[in-house]
Amino acid sequence: MDRTESLLTTPADPPDDTATAPPSGPRATATAPPARSASSHPDGGAATRRDPRWVRPALAVLLLGTGLLYLWGLGESGWANSFYSAAVQAGSESWKAFFYGSSDAANSITVDKTPAALWLMALSVRIFGLNSWAILVPQALLGVASVGVLYATVRRWYGPAAGLIAGTVLALTPVATLMFRFNNPDALLVLLLVLGAYATVRAVETASTRWIVLVGVLVGFGFLTKMLQAFLVVPVFAGVYLLAAPTGFWRRIRQLLLAGLGLVVAAGWWVATVELVPASARPYVGGSQTNSILELTLGYNGLGRITGDEEGSVGGGRMGGGGGPFSGQTGWLRMFDTEVGGQISWLLPAALILLVAGLVLAGRAARTDRRRAGLLLWGGWLLVTGLIFSFMSGIFHAYYTVALAPAVGALVGIGTVLLWRERRAAVGPVTPVTGATVPAGHIAAPGVDAGTGPGADPATTAGTGSAADPATTSATGGRRSRRWRGWFATGALAGALAVTAWWSWRLLGRSVDFQPWLRSVVLVVGLAVAVLILLARRLPRRLVPVVLALGASAALAGPAAYAAQTAGTPHTGSIPSAGPAVQGGFGPGRGGPGGRMGNGMEFPGGGGFPGGNRDGGTGRNGQPPGFPGGTANGGTGQFPGFPGQDGGPGQDGGAGPNSGTGQDGGRTRGGQGRMAGGMGGLLDSREPSAALKALLTADADDYTWMAATVGSNNASGYQLATGRPVMAVGGFNGSDPSPTLARFQEYVAAGKIHYFVGGGGFRANGGSSASQEIATWVTENFTAQTVDGVTVYDLTDAGQEAQG
Repeated sequence: MDRTESLLTTPADPPDDTATAPPSGPRATATAPPARSASSHPDGGAATRRDPRWVRPALAVLLLGTGLLYLWGLGESGWANSFYSAAVQAGSESWKAFFYGSSDAANSITVDKTPAALWLMALSVRIFGLNSWAILVPQALLGVASVGVLYATVRRWYGPAAGLIAGTVLALTPVATLMFRFNNPDALLVLLLVLGAYATVRAVETASTRWIVLVGVLVGFGFLTKMLQAFLVVPVFAGVYLLAAPTGFWRRIRQLLLAGLGLVVAAGWWVATVELVPASARPYVGGSQTNSILELTLGYNGLGRITGDEEGSVGGGRMGGGGGPFSGQTGWLRMFDTEVGGQISWLLPAALILLVAGLVLAGRAARTDRRRAGLLLWGGWLLVTGLIFSFMSGIFHAYYTVALAPAVGALVGIGTVLLWRERRAAVGPVTPVTGATVPAGHIAAPGVDAGTGPGADPATTAGTGSAADPATTSATGGRRSRRWRGWFATGALAGALAVTAWWSWRLLGRSVDFQPWLRSVVLVVGLAVAVLILLARRLPRRLVPVVLALGASAALAGPAAYAAQTAGTPHTGSIPSAGPAVQGGFGPGRGGPGGRMGNGMEFPGGGGFPGGNRDGGTGRNGQPPGFPGGTANGGTGQFPGFPGQDGGPGQDGGAGPNSGTGQDGGRTRGGQGRMAGGMGGLLDSREPSAALKALLTADADDYTWMAATVGSNNASGYQLATGRPVMAVGGFNGSDPSPTLARFQEYVAAGKIHYFVGGGGFRANGGSSASQEIATWVTENFTAQTVDGVTVYDLTDAGQEAQG
């Protein structure tokens, strides 16, 4: 047998907990044989020593290569998402800010997420100091760990080849490369969910209460990372365990209830603490309108993301049947559209094809059949999460799809290996260990029964639909059945590769200036190899490894090229995007510099919101330049920090060289295309000039907050540049009632805030007007000064009187 055949047919480990399969049913626990220890090796003792010698070097290459891809030039992205970097900086200085996830060390307001992802980065900054590497390296290491855990999870039931393929696909998925080099919460969420899948696999093997409870705990910590998104896999994990665990039904139910309890405890302790601590003793819960973590969980970051009803957000709501301005169009093909396709969908068609083919070949397998359980585990993850992403009407960003990458990788690895084994089974397989021929339809590891339960090894079973012995299986299957299964497997493999080559050709065509030669090469090589796979039985054995290598190269060339481009491009801002610029979609670096979203809405910094333009050029639909103080057509919309409606004055009231009076409902020219005199904005921050920095830091230690400004991103730029707390008035969107005007006036009267800085913030879809009231009060009662185009108000000026 040639080396390629051996690679794809190397069996999975036999289980390390029991030697034979216990019967299913209510009395299963009474008749199950005692478990044997696997303490001699973390992955199953002797089973691991049976791996071919190429496995460990291949795994080392995979993990080292992933680390290199995720760490190379990491510091070029600077603060990446400054919204989270500022919270990390705050948490590295204040344990209270660390616990709550506050945006500033003085604990004015929290980020609009639970804080677990910030904890790792904040601890790193406490150890290594505040710098880009200290913030981003933990994220990259989470990526390497995710690849390793995915390999271990897939390998247990399907062998090392399947695990290596799965890990490689995850590592090279463009959106994974993006998010494991970025400081959003998604990196930790992915690792926790993959660990949850691993624990589910271990629990299914022996109906282990310990492992299934661990699943709940891991998902619970996923909630502390990115709230309800972590729960999307819960019905899948629970359903697979309920179906396939080799024990009685009611025991499975009891175990799942315990797992649910573990989830509630792991997720709920922090929520309960926040809710029970008096509001006066903690920061305001960012993203909520009532200072409640429960409201944030169920509203802005919960059902609001599904329905689009997100009070205080700048996205969400339906626009012509689609999502909001940050959401794109909803529908069945959302994962393949211009904005999302290049991030995740390169191997998504192949994953779906291989999932269906694997389930067809599993047939009417016994309840505890592991091969089918694994396909349902990863297929359920992909379908449930993917469908919710496709149809959610609230805020959706393309980078969310990193949560699909482990499932896509697992299905590609599992499906490829299972179908290749089926292809061989049709022509008379040999056992990978002994070389002896066995009946088609039953490729099993020595000493491991191919039936059901923990003693089964379904990864090497062709799945004829029974737990019968090899002779019975062969007799009932027949040569005709074996040939049909072999041809079906071969056709599915060839079809998956052909579709992948065609789809890669389409995706590469969306970025016509990016490696234009690659597009044709991928298509030609992929289609040619698909044809050769159909003819593989007639090819010389020496050519088979070459054919398979070419097929893998064709399938991975597109995403690998995008991943390499992503790793070589700095990414900053709140909406990053992987890969090169695409027609009608986002560009590299920040999400959408100079680009429009699929529904025509433009981003600040690339043409602006309606009527807005970064550099003072013509805005959307020919509107005047500048960030609007009103609606797209000069109406009366209200935006925090933009006093001046119905033709009123802009924020700075005409002060400063770049300012001007409001036009068409308060539009102004100033501050890099944002509100007059402003520096940052809704989606990103800016580095203050040396003169502005010197002004702000003078006597900063005498104040609780060096400055206040509308919007968290605007505040983060000043805070990260100076290392001093900056109050983010109104939170991320400028739409949270934190602080109220009365409270802000109290802070000013008490001498706790030195400066108010113009710029930033944007409010739509409801929410509080407190930030606008504060900005109006400041402009009416304090004198503006302009430093390098940025408007600043000294709130301690002796000539001013705070008016309530």
